[in-house]
Amino acid sequence: MTAESLARSEAGVDAMRVGLVGYGAIGRQVVEALIAGRVPGAVLAGIMDKAGAPEEFAVADVDALVDTADIIVEAAGSQALQEIAPAVLERGGTLLAVSTGAFLRPAVRPLLDHPGPGRIILSTGAIAGLDLIRAARLSGSGVRVDLRTTKRPPALVQPWMSDEQRDGLQQARPGDAPSVVFSGGPEQAAELFPANLNVAAALALAVDSPEAVHVELVADPNAERTRHEVTVTSDLGVHRFVLENYPSPANPATSALVAWAVLRCLADLGPRARPAFR
Repeated sequence: MTAESLARSEAGVDAMRVGLVGYGAIGRQVVEALIAGRVPGAVLAGIMDKAGAPEEFAVADVDALVDTADIIVEAAGSQALQEIAPAVLERGGTLLAVSTGAFLRPAVRPLLDHPGPGRIILSTGAIAGLDLIRAARLSGSGVRVDLRTTKRPPALVQPWMSDEQRDGLQQARPGDAPSVVFSGGPEQAAELFPANLNVAAALALAVDSPEAVHVELVADPNAERTRHEVTVTSDLGVHRFVLENYPSPANPATSALVAWAVLRCLADLGPRARPAFR
């Protein structure tokens, strides 16, 4: 009996089979939770990862993963999402996307309106309040969203930066003053900081207007947690919320919350889901 069939027999014949693209910080945590039975009624069906995955779960390509899984979790970055999404949709699969920043790219955003037969579900990731923003948008009132994200400087280092910029971030020490490394729209933010600003992309997609979102990214050597300060202004009121997320121990550019947001979504979609907030 294979690892998948054993797990499925333990979870029940109606178990939801979960495929995974990406076996990094987020993927490993999702895999561990699924194997441990943390999501009732869900089992791990396969993993596709260019760097390698556990042999008993390794799947060679996305077509094989669609054949194996009821839902596929993308946790491999924007480029991987762009590569696999068309095949999943065209073959009728369900794709739970973590790298929401990819959908701000002109070449990728049309996939949200893909005729199917498959579908895309966007992970909430490291942010809250998306339901409020969508409700305000539906009301027809003008919505503006301001996001100020603060992270530890080393987590913001990017390949395109000059040596001076990289050194400034890597050498920053507690006691040094915070510095603004970006101020502008979510599309440019997601392009320049693809691993850091899926939150900005999620807000832009929730309001359905990148032009209505302003992003400020701050490097703070004194930050103990990643901090997102969100202000939503509309005809319905002014709503402010603050999230302080601990970084993932395996990847400081990723919030420790993200993997659990994925697992929560899987639990809501699974055969043993309890009534969920909508």
